[in-house]
Amino acid sequence: MKLVKPKKFLGQHFLKDLKIAQAIADTVDAYPGLPILEVGPGMGVLTQFLVAKERPVKVVELDFESVAYLRENYPSLENDIIEDDFLKMHLERLFNGNPFVLTGNYPYNISSQIFFKMLDYKELIPCCTGMIQKEVAERIAAGPGSKTYGILSVLIQAWYHVEYLFTVHENVFNPPPKVKSAVIRMTRNNVKELGCDEKLFKQVVKTTFNQRRKTLRNSIKPILGKDCEICSDSLFNKRPEQLSVQEFIDLTNRVEKALSTLSPQPSID
Repeated sequence: MKLVKPKKFLGQHFLKDLKIAQAIADTVDAYPGLPILEVGPGMGVLTQFLVAKERPVKVVELDFESVAYLRENYPSLENDIIEDDFLKMHLERLFNGNPFVLTGNYPYNISSQIFFKMLDYKELIPCCTGMIQKEVAERIAAGPGSKTYGILSVLIQAWYHVEYLFTVHENVFNPPPKVKSAVIRMTRNNVKELGCDEKLFKQVVKTTFNQRRKTLRNSIKPILGKDCEICSDSLFNKRPEQLSVQEFIDLTNRVEKALSTLSPQPSID
């Protein structure tokens, strides 16, 4: 069967270097024995090394041409090739609801969305590895005080330990992307509960970083309003990139407390 033509609208850049493919596949060994779900296998350059690990492997691919190629060249995966959009899948239906490792050479245009979905299923995904745009990988791994520290950094590091493993250059892809890539691994930390309202935590992180150049005193206003007593605290002189994950948790609790005092009390008839 002829090779699959990379499709720009799907963000496809097919990896050609087998040594790098093997190295990416080996990142899943942090959790030996667990089933593996690969996102965007394309022509199976990574898949071939994953199936060699003799663990249950499923692949999800949206491109019909790639699906046809995989079915012809990986007949052992016939019942484990899922033609679907990963972002719309119900992951609890995979592997009988058991935990699994998520991996792949992720499409650049949806990598952030993939990791937000990972967070929604964090109890099922103790380990996520794979290759993404270098800039996004640096953002995820960044610590407080860094210019690249942002929404992804905080939300992922609240639940996962992040390792930036290695950089991948453009010339090992077809077609070569305009940016460098990187391989990362995220493994669940020991946090079971954040110690704050998780929905509000996400709102606080996203709201403040959406105006990252402003101090918290100003960037928190969409949530607390203009006149809020807690904003007089020295903490609110800081900008969001200066706060650790724990400080964001503490901030969320303070915001929740402030909101409870701002909320109108129910009337009594």
